[in-house]
Amino acid sequence: MHVIVLGAGLMGVTSAYYLAKEGHEVTVVDRRPEVAMETSFANAGLMTPGHASAWASPRAPMILLQSLWRGDTSLRYRLKLDPRMWGWTWQFLRNCTAERNRANTLVKLHLCLHSQKETERVTRETGIQWDRIAKGALYLHRDKDYLKSAQANFPMMRDAGVKLRAIEVDEVIGLEPALQASRDKLVGAIYVEGDESGDARKFTVELANVCRSLGVTFRLGEKIERIEGDRDAVSGVITGNGLIKGDAYVLALGSYSPQLVRRLSVKLPIYPVKGYSLTLPIRDPAGAPTIGGVDEYNLVAFSRLGDRLRLTGTADFAGYDTDFEAHHFTHMLKVARELFPQGGAYDQPSYWACLRPMTPDGPPIIGASPVRNLWLNTGAGHMGWTMACGMSQILSDQMAGRKTALDDRAFSLARYTRA
Repeated sequence: MHVIVLGAGLMGVTSAYYLAKEGHEVTVVDRRPEVAMETSFANAGLMTPGHASAWASPRAPMILLQSLWRGDTSLRYRLKLDPRMWGWTWQFLRNCTAERNRANTLVKLHLCLHSQKETERVTRETGIQWDRIAKGALYLHRDKDYLKSAQANFPMMRDAGVKLRAIEVDEVIGLEPALQASRDKLVGAIYVEGDESGDARKFTVELANVCRSLGVTFRLGEKIERIEGDRDAVSGVITGNGLIKGDAYVLALGSYSPQLVRRLSVKLPIYPVKGYSLTLPIRDPAGAPTIGGVDEYNLVAFSRLGDRLRLTGTADFAGYDTDFEAHHFTHMLKVARELFPQGGAYDQPSYWACLRPMTPDGPPIIGASPVRNLWLNTGAGHMGWTMACGMSQILSDQMAGRKTALDDRAFSLARYTRA
């Protein structure tokens, strides 16, 4: 079978890898001249099942409301004249009950744990390198009450197989000596042993090379203009270079997925949430972290990627705008200087912004679409790096008609009509 994969980010390349291993002829199409040039380019670098909680929670409505008039929040929600945003927000709010938050978090958590094992297997199988650090992750806290409340999910996480514990400042510094300079600002942390970090783009680039050795064709620098077909089947994909035809099609275009299938009457409840990242050369190796994590008070994530320090933060409902200015990164730089004052070359920042494809409930969308030969692998939100291999492995099993490792009804597009 000839499979056309639309998108050459993490989801597209991992989809291509699993499908090529199945023996399919695979063609990957993307408008960018290289793989992993969109959301996968400069993400947080964290592979963290321990941070899989669904955003839709009982606390979320107040956070959204406060962000309407406050400019100092890590979430920036600005109402726009966009019916798709209103519809997505309504579905998001419906998922903000304690019961739905728990259910959605468990779905994400099980997928993250499964995907982490798959990433390990693919890494071992291919020998690719991605600046991996498998020493756990630290979720830093500056407020004792918030640290205590954050432990409410411990039983659920432990039942799912996550090894985590609350630790005091001395143990935080023992695990990460680079935090010594900021110890007075911390009250403790949650340490998740199995979480890890690494360069998602490097992983994607190296896996794409493995795909090429398996016979996968990459048609890069080709803008996908539209999908040809109707509600019954896709007949081809029109790019700037003409028509591409296959037997099956995999949609792995992240935030741009809904736009492309709208004319086929397929409605994907995905909305782009803009994220910002900052990458710095490491100035003093002893002052830079060797364990990835998150400053939970400021919602700024950090990871070490070889000789670079990566920081990410902010969730901005800005539509499809990916522009940025230096002042958007002021808060992240402030937090980084507090945590690791000697670690980064703060006068040499590289800025980036991308769109994270968020579903209103949290889990991604994997599997068949209403169109017979169109498959979906999208909507991973801020957890794409953690979920990618697991999502694509599940997709390959679905396309082969095999039983999947997890209950795939939780990832079906049809779940939105059942709700």
